[in-house]
Amino acid sequence: MTSSFDTPDAEKAALIATRRQRYEQLKAAGDAVTPRVLPAPTARDGAPIAPASVRHAETIPGGWYWTKVIRRGEGLRLLNTCGNPGVSVFAWNLSDPSERYNSADTVKVQWTADIRKGRVLFSDMGRVLFSIVEDTCCAHDTIIGGSTPASNLKKYGNAAERNTRDNMWLAAAKHGLGPRDVAPVISFFAPVSFVDHKPVWRDGIVQPGDFVDLRAELDLIVAVSNCPHPLAPDTRFAPGPVEAIVFQLPAPAADDLCRTATSEAARGFENNATWLQA
Repeated sequence: MTSSFDTPDAEKAALIATRRQRYEQLKAAGDAVTPRVLPAPTARDGAPIAPASVRHAETIPGGWYWTKVIRRGEGLRLLNTCGNPGVSVFAWNLSDPSERYNSADTVKVQWTADIRKGRVLFSDMGRVLFSIVEDTCCAHDTIIGGSTPASNLKKYGNAAERNTRDNMWLAAAKHGLGPRDVAPVISFFAPVSFVDHKPVWRDGIVQPGDFVDLRAELDLIVAVSNCPHPLAPDTRFAPGPVEAIVFQLPAPAADDLCRTATSEAARGFENNATWLQA
């Protein structure tokens, strides 16, 4: 006589239960390690950049994209001069562009979608691409992704407006890459929260003059799209310019917050060190 566990449905249920138990074990192990407290947002008039440290500065017009190679140890400041509702970023490992930013791993490895100052951006190889070292609004979206022709049609009634998906494809092409090399982006200055499992835009948080500083932890190809987030409440496509500033940062200290805030981040940097040594 066979039991219910001999049926395919029962086997699936048992497998799901086993994986769920393993997930809970890993989560409990992570929860047992007390993470360092993340800092308050950076003051909008804080963290000045020394002019001598600037390697490149460029204005990204509203709706357009920008791409640049950024070397390990350099910073990228995105200065949201007009308070645009969303500026999207994607990155590839310069030495091996098959390694790229992974939104899902960035969220699940750090056990949070609240990616802000003190957090890091992971690749799909478990390495750290960027550390967020300064951040004035601490309100960014790692879940929804950037705009597309379909989202622009729904939002503005015009699919022909510039959008993040196409901008990222164009940026990738500048480096010999194609659409299959582009995955979901992170959108900075996009205050999205989830209420009852539904995304909600928190208006009034992003202000003109907000900025975020990203420290490159590997040599990277970086693409930036200056298009509004799909959930932003604007009804007219009119994003203002954004400033992109590449500058040299001091070497991180031994107790650097991004490298030590969580055990998961520390392991990511260990993966970086192993790869760089090889």
